[in-house]
Amino acid sequence: MKKIGLLSTLLLAVNILFAQSIDEGKKFLNYERFESAAKVFKQMLATNPNDVEAAYWLGQTYLQNSDFPDSIAAKNLYQKTLETNPNSPLLMVGIGQIELMEGKLNDARNRFETAINLTKKKERPQILLAVGRANIDAKNGDALYAISKLNEAADKDKKNAEIQLALGDAYRKLIDGANATTSYQNAIQLDPKNARAHFMIGRIYETQGYGQEAIYMQNYNDAIAADPNFAPVYYWLYGYYYKRDVNKAREYLNKYIAVADQDSKNCYAEASLLLVSKLFQQAITKADNCISTAGNQKPFPNLYGVKAYAYYALGDSLNAKTYFQEFFNKVNPEKIGPNDYATYAKLLMLFPGKEDSATYYIEKAIALDTVPAKKLEYVTDVAKSLYDSGKFVEAGKWYGKVLKMNPNFNKADLFWAGYSDYRGGNYKSADSVFTIYQQKFPEDLYGWYLGARSKEGLDPEGTAGLAKSNYNQIIILADTIVDKQSIKDKLIPAYRYMVAYYYNILKDVNNAVKYNDLILTVDPEDATALKTKEAFIAVMKQMNSNKPKGK
Repeated sequence: MKKIGLLSTLLLAVNILFAQSIDEGKKFLNYERFESAAKVFKQMLATNPNDVEAAYWLGQTYLQNSDFPDSIAAKNLYQKTLETNPNSPLLMVGIGQIELMEGKLNDARNRFETAINLTKKKERPQILLAVGRANIDAKNGDALYAISKLNEAADKDKKNAEIQLALGDAYRKLIDGANATTSYQNAIQLDPKNARAHFMIGRIYETQGYGQEAIYMQNYNDAIAADPNFAPVYYWLYGYYYKRDVNKAREYLNKYIAVADQDSKNCYAEASLLLVSKLFQQAITKADNCISTAGNQKPFPNLYGVKAYAYYALGDSLNAKTYFQEFFNKVNPEKIGPNDYATYAKLLMLFPGKEDSATYYIEKAIALDTVPAKKLEYVTDVAKSLYDSGKFVEAGKWYGKVLKMNPNFNKADLFWAGYSDYRGGNYKSADSVFTIYQQKFPEDLYGWYLGARSKEGLDPEGTAGLAKSNYNQIIILADTIVDKQSIKDKLIPAYRYMVAYYYNILKDVNNAVKYNDLILTVDPEDATALKTKEAFIAVMKQMNSNKPKGK
């Protein structure tokens, strides 16, 4: 009996150690310490290759590592372990998750339902939770299906904070912030030390934009108070202050490094701070050092992004282009942000013949960003970049997109759209834009003047007199302005056009003389007007001498 009692005690100790190891690995995973999580689960599998739970969670570690996702490794692991454990519901869910990622939606659904049906009543909440997580994490997952299964799990296990946390994630996938927040709050009630639930509530309020800062910052601080070792909140705060307060960003980065796995991601963050501090060459040097010292680990892919942005800021277009391509090749595509695509598009604009590629990337940025103001900013930046590069035709097209995207366009938007068209020789489009300018801002001489210049482009010989009405409006508006010197750059061309039109087209010398004299009232030293006056005097003499004599 003593031997049996001792054996039972040993088995209980082994089971407790086993449970602690699984929980320890899951905690590392929840805290995004992927290397530490993988190490725990690999050690367990080394002891028992048929450890179903350890295999499942190691696969989840491969899938959830968003910086280095490895669905192939997860799939191979699940298939291999399933061969010796063909009736394991947990591994079936793992395979179903892979099938979701591969777009095999029906196969995945059948796999999930089979796993649930094979599960004993006591273990069913955990399998339902795994099914819910699979549909949340996979891009092709069904959030409504996940919510259905998670609610079923919650009914069977009312004190499980993990289920409520997953429900919050599922509602968040549906962009249902209210229900997501409620689920996260339920998780906190069940587990007050649940730092991730506080953190996710903060994320929801942050996405609501202006005016919510006090609320989401409080939730981030609550996450830290719940568990000071919760690494993701420090990294998020580092990113939040990244372009707002470099010193504050560094403070949170140091806190993150203290509790995170030591890898090249930490090194990247330090290089990134040099970048935002505009120490571009130092950022490049630091990134190179991070890459070279990564050892057996893959270098954090964003390090190539740091180099790309730094070279772009330094005006080294060739190196910037090289490292943007390297960054896009190495990083998880889901981690590429709209600003990355937009910046690369502006860079490509500097290379002849790359306009179509640039358009492709800016459209990806527009599609990816959810903020209308940012979408407009991307298009405006490309238009400005094209204009600064002297590519006025292309710039006019992009400024035209600005007008279409923003129904509340302002005077500057109209000016740059019309002026780019004008400088690019697209006079018809320029004329259309400046017609709108004149309608919206009838007292502004610029609209009439540039509209007149555009019409001159359409009527270079002046025979149709297309610009006459615009120049006439300038003259009318000028009569209301006391300081004629302030508008002479627009008024004198208006008078000069009238001189040419009346003399050359209408053969009306008297009106031509009148407008030429008006030029001299604004600028008595105008050399062209003085020479024209002398010519007109000669013409008038000739005309008078040719008049028939007599009565």
